[in-house]
Amino acid sequence: MPQYTLADFARLIDHTNLKAYASAEDIIQLCNEAKEYHFKMVAVNQVQSKLCAEQLAGTDIDVGAAISFPLGQTTVESKEFDTKNAIENGATEIDYVINITELKNKNYAYLEDEMTRIVAICHAHQIPCKVIFENCYLTKDEIKQMAEIALKVKPDFIKTATGFGTGGATVEDVKLMKSVVGDSVKVKAAGGIRNSDTFLAMIQAGADRIGTSSGIAIMNALKQRMDVDHVDSITIDRPYAKVKQ
Repeated sequence: MPQYTLADFARLIDHTNLKAYASAEDIIQLCNEAKEYHFKMVAVNQVQSKLCAEQLAGTDIDVGAAISFPLGQTTVESKEFDTKNAIENGATEIDYVINITELKNKNYAYLEDEMTRIVAICHAHQIPCKVIFENCYLTKDEIKQMAEIALKVKPDFIKTATGFGTGGATVEDVKLMKSVVGDSVKVKAAGGIRNSDTFLAMIQAGADRIGTSSGIAIMNALKQRMDVDHVDSITIDRPYAKVKQ
């Protein structure tokens, strides 16, 4: 079973500030915190890509731009432009929201085309692409259908939520998504992950990345837990991380 040190846990976290009213000072603070804790990525709105890229220059911390966020209700062409623009401004990871209306319309060809086009842009620039489903608005069958499309298209991650909907990540949904994509596509859990117990539960369920604005509190709680137990790592059984295709 995998063992995770504090450093390992930090590299699972996308340190997040997607607030509409986030100031430049807030974003600079986010980047400084990411450097202090060595988080994997800062997750910000697309318009803040350049500022974050400047702040994180010379580090191995990625700049994650949110595209068509949080509703996903823009055209494929608009999402393509915004993806390219974010990359031009320094984004090194992309999280885009699917067109949920077209999923409700059962227009799976549209969704596959949308995913294919955004993933192609990202991979042409050798950067990861994460596809946000916004599971709180979806049925289990719809989640499964989107995961099946992802299994075909091969984005780097499929993601539970924006954090702006009526609900966030659940262990049940992470397990469901992982049950479809197996090891072919990773799962990012995001939305409502505010404490270390939830954080660990998502990893156990199969998540390989965690989006949260509570990364510092989670890291401090994990450190306290390790200090109390006099250990330098935590073992997590991940029975859902490897499943049959």
